[in-house]
Amino acid sequence: MGKDRGDAGSVRLDRWLWAARFFKTRRLAVEAVQGGKVDVDGGRAKPSRAVRPGDRLTITKAQQRFEVIVRDVAAERGPAKVAETLYEETEASQQRRQEQAEQRRAAAASMPRPSHRPERRDRRRLSALKKGG
Repeated sequence: MGKDRGDAGSVRLDRWLWAARFFKTRRLAVEAVQGGKVDVDGGRAKPSRAVRPGDRLTITKAQQRFEVIVRDVAAERGPAKVAETLYEETEASQQRRQEQAEQRRAAAASMPRPSHRPERRDRRRLSALKKGG
């Protein structure tokens, strides 16, 4: 297991998720794996699980769900262009995420927007209403 990409071996799941730029920090990657947000080949995994080229990962992040196939391993975080070469997202995953984005855009467009920011008195009334008092 080497430090650079292109190593034919394996790397820890949490390090790979961080290197592939799915999470900003390794700590966030560890929390996602422990929270069941990342599946490897259809099953739950631990952060220390070895990831190898050919593994299929399902990553749930916020409202998005990525289904990717590991193409390469890297233990170090590099430029975004390099990170994109570490995996290949499936067609079904890309299409599903695109449809969800369109649905979110349509829902946001249909929501009424206030014409101005509430004044101080209005903000206090809203706060009291939300608190129930």
